[in-house]
Amino acid sequence: MSIQIRSEQPSDIGAIEAVTREAFLTAAHSSHTEHYIVNALREAGALSLSLVAERDGVVIGHGSVSPVTLSQGDRGWFGLAPVSVLPAYQGQGIGSLLIRQLLVQLKAQGAAGCVVLGEPDYYGRFGFLVRAGLTLPDVPAEYFQAQSFTGDWPQGEVSFHPGFAAQG
Repeated sequence: MSIQIRSEQPSDIGAIEAVTREAFLTAAHSSHTEHYIVNALREAGALSLSLVAERDGVVIGHGSVSPVTLSQGDRGWFGLAPVSVLPAYQGQGIGSLLIRQLLVQLKAQGAAGCVVLGEPDYYGRFGFLVRAGLTLPDVPAEYFQAQSFTGDWPQGEVSFHPGFAAQG
């Protein structure tokens, strides 16, 4: 199976929405609004990176990164979310390909770091770790992880873009 990872194109928007909706349809820890979130981030101009995974010309996965705000004013930090893969293709490393490419591109653009909310064991494989003093309100600490690209670690609360509150 040959997978191509590339930047989102305007013609991909419908497919990205479908992939994201399907990927989270039965996810236990999901608000089931992830497809609305991607659209809200795009409409706000806050999709800093938006990549698709394509197989035989069909979009089967999507990953995005958007800026986050830190309470101490640190700049250059981003949030990885959501990352979606059609259920028929999950467990085949496609999400990992998307995440790795998003992180490579973030570093190349000079980002200071990236945060993620998710399964610690899964995201730990990509260099994410729990960092004392860097928090996301109302979330168990072990599920909020970060990766510094510069070696400098900010302190304080992290806020995701308001698009993450999108409901439809």
